[in-house]
Amino acid sequence: MNQDLLNEVVQAALKAGADAAEAVGAERRALSITVRLGELEEVEREEARDLGLRVFVGKRQATVSGSDISAEARAKLVERAVAMARLAPEDPYAGLADPALLARGDLPDLDLFDASEPSPETLEDRARAAEEAARAVERVTNTDGASGSWSASQWAMVTSGGFAGVHRASGFSLGATAIAGDENGMEIGYDGRSTRWQSDLPSPESIGAEAGRRAAQRLGARKIASTTAPVIFENRLAASLIGPMIGAISGPSIARGTSFLKDKLGEKIFGEHVTITDDPHRPRGLGSAPFDDEGVANQKRNLIDRGVLTTWLLNASSARQLGLTSTGHASRGLAGPPGVGPSNLTVLPGDKSQAELIREAKSGLLVTNMFGPSLNGNTGDWSVGCAGFWFEDGELAYPVTEITVAGNLIDIYARLIPGSDLEIRGATNSPSLLVDSLAIAGL
Repeated sequence: MNQDLLNEVVQAALKAGADAAEAVGAERRALSITVRLGELEEVEREEARDLGLRVFVGKRQATVSGSDISAEARAKLVERAVAMARLAPEDPYAGLADPALLARGDLPDLDLFDASEPSPETLEDRARAAEEAARAVERVTNTDGASGSWSASQWAMVTSGGFAGVHRASGFSLGATAIAGDENGMEIGYDGRSTRWQSDLPSPESIGAEAGRRAAQRLGARKIASTTAPVIFENRLAASLIGPMIGAISGPSIARGTSFLKDKLGEKIFGEHVTITDDPHRPRGLGSAPFDDEGVANQKRNLIDRGVLTTWLLNASSARQLGLTSTGHASRGLAGPPGVGPSNLTVLPGDKSQAELIREAKSGLLVTNMFGPSLNGNTGDWSVGCAGFWFEDGELAYPVTEITVAGNLIDIYARLIPGSDLEIRGATNSPSLLVDSLAIAGL
């Protein structure tokens, strides 16, 4: 969807009575192939082109979207948006981003688009190879299938405040789920990767083999008695421990006063050895973009700098409400006003491997699966169901299941120790994280 069309929509909204307007266009093509037990199971193809419009009448705003971009449909979209805005309640903080903060000039080239488009046969072959590798692992008795996918998307934005920008991205994914079994039961293991460039995907064989290995090693999982012990969160899921922090430092949460970190800006909430970055300009990053979803220039930031909380995450609205300036963290779809979100979030690594963390902790729990997290956003009290491995004398001893770990995140964050095993696998990444003592609920 070109910027000329979006500019026409914005000008039509102003002519219809809007004081300001913002038009966004999204185009996406995608293909996904799933196989199971060597047979083709599902083919999904998507082609979409959508238009979103946000208009302001004074301090009232409304957002509408549609997939029909014909001239007649665009006229109706504009008419409906302006009519809705006139009836909306006033929001004293509503408005486009400050023009002084907008991304201007040449946008950074983030290398997000790979023009190669794999054929359905190629995606099917990859999925078959991944599943075959999983089934070849000893004690794997079944699978829940394997899938390969590809997508290409484009996002464009034009505002009456003087911003116009476009960026596009591609995506390639491959994943497999293995089921291992013995006389005592079955266990599931998964492995998968998503990348911007096709050449960055691991081989199907390595993904399938890892899915099978993770399933087989969980056979014989035990329940354990409730205790308090060191807990290590595996690098693949450790960033889930940081997710509540992102919600707690988002501008809307701070403005509402519903955050367990609302009084912590500028304070040390982690140990000095913890730094957490947010980098929207990481080349080929799954969370990368050259501007935020209000057109504001974005940049790499240390959200946590040697343990100190340095900033809130702000869009234009929450920044006005707090008397601050947008940090370039606006995040939105087509059908609503912007929220707040990070880009590429990374917990920087420490200097000890996961094996070294286990040896140091001597006895405790290595968490490899998490589900059903619960959080009190006002206090930071947190718990999560999990499974993993019990370790003793610095070595993995046996798999465990049906466990809940719990604690207060302010206390947990203060005692986190990052390992050295950082892998960039997605938009949010962390090395393994050790907490020296957590309540573990079992039998």
